Amino acid sequence: MLNIMSLKKKKAEGEAAGPRKPKTTAAQIRVQKDLGDMDKLPSTMTMTFPDPNNVFDFNLTISPDEGFYRGGTFRFTFKINSNYPHEPPKVLCIQKIYHPNIDLEGNVCLNILREDWKPVLNINSVVVGLQYLFLEPNADDPLNKEAAEVLRTNRRQFEQNVKTSMQGLPVGGNPFDRVY
Repeated sequence: MLNIMSLKKKKAEGEAAGPRKPKTTAAQIRVQKDLGDMDKLPSTMTMTFPDPNNVFDFNLTISPDEGFYRGGTFRFTFKINSNYPHEPPKVLCIQKIYHPNIDLEGNVCLNILREDWKPVLNINSVVVGLQYLFLEPNADDPLNKEAAEVLRTNRRQFEQNVKTSMQGLPVGGNPFDRVY
């Protein structure tokens, strides 16, 4: 027969031994798995963790080697909440750039970060999606409607606007961050 008093005594002794480590959450386990499954990032990307003990907040840098944005360096922050993978990470471009799918506040228009997110998707899915936005900007689902309209109607002008903005010069009266 189980002795309840001895169980209570063992529990009290364990508490007296000192503070216990916080439990690992399901979200932490999933994030660590996602990061571990990413193997090696392509040479055009780097991931950094400002606090190595916090896997929920990290930075991604993309340096496209082809397309309109070739030669630029674009930085994003990822913030993952405790409901991950049931909710997508929050991704923000920390520079002001000229892009149809990134608004002037840095919000990113990527369908898997909104209505198409599913728990089977992972951090790698988002990273690949971001990389693709620099290779093939999507004028059909814009956050920056002006940039999308130029891309749709005059690709040559769009390319010139991207080059101008990447130098930190204004386009359409909006100043942009230098990303070279």
